[in-house]
Amino acid sequence: MKLALPAVAAVMALTGAGIAFSGSDTAEAGEGLTLGVESQKPAQPSQAELRKRVGQAMEAVADGGAGNGAGARAGGAPAARIIGGSETTISAAPWMAQLHYYDEASDTGFLCGGVVIAPTKVATAAQCVKGAKWYAGGTVVVGTDQTPTQNTDGTWNWHNGTLLGAYRQWNHPGFSWSAGLDNDVAVLTLTTPVPAGVKPLPLAQPTDSALYEAGLDGKVYGWGKTTSGPGGRAQTLKVADADVVADTSCAAAYPGGFVKGHMLCAGAAPTGDDGTSETTCAGDSGGPLVVGGRLAGIVSGENCATAGKYGLYAKVSTYSAPIQARVDDANWNYDHTADLLARRASDGTLFGWTSKVTSLSRTFNHGYFGGYNLLVQGDLDRDDWEDLLVRASNGSVYWEHFSVVSGTWESKLVSTGWSAQKQILIPGDVTGDELTDVITVDPSGTMRVYPGKGNGALAAPVVTGTAWESFTMIRGHGDFTNDGKADIFARAKDGKTYLYKGTGVATRPWSAPVLVGAFQSMNAIVTTGDVNSDGHADVLTRDTTGKLWLYPAKGNGGFNPRVAFGTGWQAYNLFG
Repeated sequence: MKLALPAVAAVMALTGAGIAFSGSDTAEAGEGLTLGVESQKPAQPSQAELRKRVGQAMEAVADGGAGNGAGARAGGAPAARIIGGSETTISAAPWMAQLHYYDEASDTGFLCGGVVIAPTKVATAAQCVKGAKWYAGGTVVVGTDQTPTQNTDGTWNWHNGTLLGAYRQWNHPGFSWSAGLDNDVAVLTLTTPVPAGVKPLPLAQPTDSALYEAGLDGKVYGWGKTTSGPGGRAQTLKVADADVVADTSCAAAYPGGFVKGHMLCAGAAPTGDDGTSETTCAGDSGGPLVVGGRLAGIVSGENCATAGKYGLYAKVSTYSAPIQARVDDANWNYDHTADLLARRASDGTLFGWTSKVTSLSRTFNHGYFGGYNLLVQGDLDRDDWEDLLVRASNGSVYWEHFSVVSGTWESKLVSTGWSAQKQILIPGDVTGDELTDVITVDPSGTMRVYPGKGNGALAAPVVTGTAWESFTMIRGHGDFTNDGKADIFARAKDGKTYLYKGTGVATRPWSAPVLVGAFQSMNAIVTTGDVNSDGHADVLTRDTTGKLWLYPAKGNGGFNPRVAFGTGWQAYNLFG
């Protein structure tokens, strides 16, 4: 990887604001393996390949009905469709996605719904992902309210849709075909961002309890079957009323199958007759239940027009934290685990260390990195490429990012005169708009939030408080409390370290501090995200002997027992 860093003269030492990435092999001298980071990310499949997959999936669905795929996947094919309702347009639901999957080995395929929640992320049901190999047989279609139709000459009409590949998939680890529909949530990561006209739908958060009040207006969208009998798949996107149903009613409709807090019901109870029912059915699984402008539920249940069986959904507010962890999981080698960068003091060489979950391995040699005293990582433009904020010795701060358009790393000046800033960090979404933000603390102790715009640019700062000068280190990158909001840690001069839980409100972004430990013997604290791939942001520290330690987060603000991640780290003078 060749960073587009501006030329800077002097080599700077580690300061209180410095942050960097590192690994768990012994950090002694030795030649790093130079790799182009961009080569690690799978390329977008050709349009011809994506079109072939969709055509095969559509033919398989036509042959066996929506969701034909029982032979290819352990639990059979996903089901759930919209019966009744009305046709709508993509402009009314710009976040809608079609998920077409085909398995060549079994000659089976299926159609699911999905919802764009970030430029490269699509949320759907676990039943649409688990057991499938989306990188090999899947195509995501966005930007159209029509499913593909076949022309008389055998070709396909895509109705102005954009076809994208999905190179990475995640489904909730608690989902299994033998355990019913509990934990039925998943996320696909696209090979390239969706077009500008495709607008992500915000997630319901754990604090959004008001979205789930019985009777609240909701809408469900999908291209699934329009009849509980054979055939009848919707060609145009449909929407149906799906008002929130009380948990007690949902539990009564699904005795033994309803899991309170994980599931919800919505919509009027079907009558058993297609003509008088309005509900979901086969092909709608994975689609969105939208309440109050947010993704409140993901279509899960197989009710169709079965009398008394409400539409069943995964309750997104319960799963927003692990879903958001997948949205914010950009890293150097695209494997869901946060990596580390570290600069060697003897020659200024910057190395990239790849997380191996239980250790770190030095993988990348990024060349000379002298003349900088700050290194922070975070995906500021939400393109699934990890970015950097770097500060030069003259106080200028630059945004380093990989441009998909040019195929190279590019540098953009963010600000000048930031030499005096004591802390600069990228904790994640601080303001509650699901865009990555930047935080600074000046010499007087005033903290400011610079709201991210989602394209690398920052909005005007918001003053959030004072008296932060008493902390020697303030770190944060991700959600430490499993509530879907970014948090930070602050270490006082006596080593006591406090958790400041995020609120999602720009003007008062933190709850009251909670003492979580003492790090008197640590001279570096690094937060790069989820290092051990458990869905929780973790903390790395270096002690005075040069040992590196991983403090695995529990997801409640506390930590599991620390894990040794190598020795010899005194040889490095900048972490991030």
